[in-house]
Amino acid sequence: MSSNPSDPGDTPQDPLSEMLARLFGGAGAGAGGMDPQELAKAAGLPSDPNAMAMIFQQVQAMFSAPSEGPVNWQLAKDNARRVAATDSDPSVLPAQSKEVDEALHVAQLWLDPVTDFASISALGQAWSRAEWVEATMDSWKRLTEPVAVSISQALSNAISTQMPEEMKSMMGGASSMLANMGGAMFAIQLGQAVGALSKEVVSSTDIGLPLAGGTMALLPANVAKFGEGLDIPETEIRLYLAVREAAHARLFTHAPWLAGHLFGAVDSYARGIHIDISKIEEVARDLDPSNPESIQEALSGGVFQPERTAAQDAALERLETALALVEGWVDEVTAAATVNLPSAAALREMIRRRRASGGPAEHTFSSLVGLELRPRRLRDAATLWSQLREERGIEGRDSVWEHPDLMPTAKDLDDPKGFSKRRELLDASDSDVDAALERLLNGGFDTPEPDAADGEKGTADTTTDGNGTDGSDTANGTDSENGDGNENGDDTDPGAGGQPRP
Repeated sequence: MSSNPSDPGDTPQDPLSEMLARLFGGAGAGAGGMDPQELAKAAGLPSDPNAMAMIFQQVQAMFSAPSEGPVNWQLAKDNARRVAATDSDPSVLPAQSKEVDEALHVAQLWLDPVTDFASISALGQAWSRAEWVEATMDSWKRLTEPVAVSISQALSNAISTQMPEEMKSMMGGASSMLANMGGAMFAIQLGQAVGALSKEVVSSTDIGLPLAGGTMALLPANVAKFGEGLDIPETEIRLYLAVREAAHARLFTHAPWLAGHLFGAVDSYARGIHIDISKIEEVARDLDPSNPESIQEALSGGVFQPERTAAQDAALERLETALALVEGWVDEVTAAATVNLPSAAALREMIRRRRASGGPAEHTFSSLVGLELRPRRLRDAATLWSQLREERGIEGRDSVWEHPDLMPTAKDLDDPKGFSKRRELLDASDSDVDAALERLLNGGFDTPEPDAADGEKGTADTTTDGNGTDGSDTANGTDSENGDGNENGDDTDPGAGGQPRP
């Protein structure tokens, strides 16, 4: 317990009470009852007064109104749009739309000879950053909602556990506000991350996921930014990026299971999320209310970071492998389609490095939800697809996408040249199983095998005891001790010197 001399009567308060007082109406909060700078520090956000004032007006509105869930997704989207508009986000001009449409049309023509996947009919679109946010927000919600729910519940439980009983009664109807605090902070951070990503991505599939369904789109402002400092005509850059976008669209269209496979790996990771509530409680106990910076330091020290389990590690490996296979195929196909583009080789290397390392916004997203949406093994995957094209041709290479069971694994990325051989062995094993199953269905296993003791095809397996008598039964079930013969009359009578019985 600590004492706050500024309180009437110098009433002692526990650290958590003072922390909440600072965040929601303590010293420096002003007439509005909330200090934006303090909560911005706790959320790890920039402390620009004007931007944060606008954000926290919506936060206060959310706290005072019933919420349909732990996260106000409208707040997240509005914040993302606000961040996207920072440093200007001009609307797409008609001339830019025409350039994007033409580039995507040419890309379709260039892809026809190098892939077995047919052209798709989707029209190309040119988006501003805000339009990218609008088009992809549902996918971000699907990717991050399980994390947001866990954080909100963990924070709510920690607060309710640490809060003194008398304070709980004083809070009264404000308990819902406390329950939503974690979700509000998460929504603000998510909006920050998505808004920052909108300044980096050049297309709808730039991070390897179909965030906007089957839509093909480029962001002219970001395409221009991508080409800054390069001695490459913007027309060539736009064409190369358009080929990549069209290749992604063809792949996700002709392998309809793939999007679900990728999001399923994310869902598998999310289902195992566990946040250590005791760690949050420990942080709450140790906070120093007289030091506002301690709040930011405590909350930025990984207190909300989910703890990974073995199942989550496996899910992340599947996701990383799948992303590498997607990006490797797109990389290989794009290289073949742009072979006559003078700058293709340089652009290919740039994008390989960009996708493997990730930008600042991708790192922000990673720290937020614990997921790294980067194909670390893109080069290995591209080598594998190139090897398959040489061995099987274009049609044989692309047929691997017909079913998830046919997909290469992380081991195949380790040894691309051995993939086909391992697949042949697996197919041979499957053929044996199929043959056995067909025989079973056709009644092949019901046909009796020839009996070695039947008729003249064999003799009974007998043993002799110490008295020279036959101590075994024949295969037809005849008891040799009593000398009874069977229906076939092929047993001998031990008492008659082994002669046939009359």
